Amino acid sequence: MDFNMKKLASDAGIFFTRAVQFTEEKFGQAEKTELDAHFESLLARADSTKNWTEKILRQTEVLLQPNPSARVEEFLYEKLDRKVPSRVTNGELLAQYMAEAASELGPTTPYGKTLIKVAEAEKRLGAAERDFIHTASINFLTPLRNFLEGDWKTISKERRLLQNRRLDLDASKARLKKAKAAEAKATCEGDTVPDFQETRPRNYILSASASAAEQELRVAQTEFDRQAEVTRLLLEGISSTHVNHLRCLHEFVESQTTYYAQCYRHMLDLQKQLGSSQGAIFPGTFVGTAEPASPPLSSTSPTTTAATMPMGPSVADLAPPGEAALRLEEVAPPASGTRKARVLYDYEAADSSELALLADELITVYSLPGMDPDWLIGERGNKKGKVPVTYLELLS
Repeated sequence: MDFNMKKLASDAGIFFTRAVQFTEEKFGQAEKTELDAHFESLLARADSTKNWTEKILRQTEVLLQPNPSARVEEFLYEKLDRKVPSRVTNGELLAQYMAEAASELGPTTPYGKTLIKVAEAEKRLGAAERDFIHTASINFLTPLRNFLEGDWKTISKERRLLQNRRLDLDASKARLKKAKAAEAKATCEGDTVPDFQETRPRNYILSASASAAEQELRVAQTEFDRQAEVTRLLLEGISSTHVNHLRCLHEFVESQTTYYAQCYRHMLDLQKQLGSSQGAIFPGTFVGTAEPASPPLSSTSPTTTAATMPMGPSVADLAPPGEAALRLEEVAPPASGTRKARVLYDYEAADSSELALLADELITVYSLPGMDPDWLIGERGNKKGKVPVTYLELLS
């Protein structure tokens, strides 16, 4: 008990000394040991890394789970070390509603059949979203969270310890300065005061006090230098953190690319299914969409768009089975069914069977029997070729 009381009193004294030193520094009444410029730059970079990692982490969580209540629930489960319950995605829930609606309204009706097809596509989209969320959480969110809850807490602890060591060092410097000033003053007074006033013992005490202050300063300087080196090594480790986060960022982009590619394929398949059934449901209507089903990846890079967009059938694919492929210049437009279309984006023809397009120009388009619904035949003057529907706005 006695030992604990002594330690408590010692800790209280140290805390009080640090508080006095900190307060005097804030009011400009005490000198402060400044860190070198390189150390300060390491501190600034570490703080910036921590702040932006927190923002990126929070916004990625919002991207993966827009519902704030669901995010709070997942956070509580993680803190309680319990497994997060499986949650139905919005796409899967929409698919469930559509399937139930088709069952009740009539699965054999045109509307019911279409609901079933869309429900299957939405279910696949929901499954792809679930896989993306799971992959992004493991490969991207977890490393960021581990940095904030692990490495950064260690850095913060060592920085606080370095701050305490600096306060101890500056307090020791202040005490040594005061001790030497008192010793110098006593020495000057001893030269003018007679010996019978016994000033020599007092000088010895002040000299011993100055020696003790010097020893205390050397210990404080050693502890400060040691702690500064430990903190510096941790701060330099931020470079390794950046490399790790860079790798995680690449994995996040890869998983996001895979997710959107899956969504595009699912919707493209659904669009083809709906396009093939549209003629049977509404005979005599023009096969095509008035608005582009999916805009090109870049309106300023037609070459890249043409390479990444799925290519339509070749001229040979348009010919009926067992017959030779027709040349486009020999194909006559149908007597009815031609329409005017405005070009939305520049398009560079991939081969001689396609027609190059310029944004905002008007062309005549029509479809041929058995032709892919994503493509039309376009005419401009005496030029003729295949054109993608997604680049057109049908007018009349």
